[in-house]
Amino acid sequence: MVSDVHGNARDLARAGEGADALVCLGDLVLFLDYADHSRGIFPDLFGAGNATRLVELRTARRFEEARELGARLWAGIGQDRSAVIEGAVRKQYAELFAAFPEPTYATYGNVDMPALWPEYAGRGTTVLDGECVEIGGWVFGFVGGGLRTPMRTPYEISDEEYAAKIEAVGEVDVLCTHIPPEVPELVYDTVARRFERGSRALLEAIRRTRPRYSLFGHVHQPLARRMRIGATECVNVGHFAGSGKPWALEW
Repeated sequence: MVSDVHGNARDLARAGEGADALVCLGDLVLFLDYADHSRGIFPDLFGAGNATRLVELRTARRFEEARELGARLWAGIGQDRSAVIEGAVRKQYAELFAAFPEPTYATYGNVDMPALWPEYAGRGTTVLDGECVEIGGWVFGFVGGGLRTPMRTPYEISDEEYAAKIEAVGEVDVLCTHIPPEVPELVYDTVARRFERGSRALLEAIRRTRPRYSLFGHVHQPLARRMRIGATECVNVGHFAGSGKPWALEW
């Protein structure tokens, strides 16, 4: 079980060793590494110094200034922004999807580009979003993406659309999502020093349907990685980019 891979293809290739299946909860793309500002699509294009400045502005929640900085930098390269980003993402996806073992069950993160996944997901990789699959006699439900934020990452959707996908999954043994339920201890990032967006609809579904597990990622350095909500064990299975180690679910 992995989440927030963010370009770590080397460890991803070994993540399924000894397991019956690998489950990936999204964020394959590395756009900007908040721990190492020299890594990612942004510093590759604009340098580590500009990446550091962008991180400083975002961390200070000066999002408008961060967008202005990005706009100035993109204006200076003289190329179509969408085309440049898609090309860089395609390069990462080719390497990352090739590293997935068989079988892999995956859903999208908020920084992913779902439209590209069908081109790279091999026959051993099953992509699910608002859908369920049986693994080892248990039913796993998958809901990908994130909710809308000032960061404006590629796969952010409305609260209503997200809630509809949660509803479509229904009662399952294991509820797999990219973002956590909206609980302060699970959504607060201790390094970024901010509350990330969690889902109220997900929290309500956990309380109502009582899955055995709620598994997610998204928050890289959470205040709490694990807690119980009623009968449900809630676990942040990331941050794989930093740890390089999968989280194992056994039953």
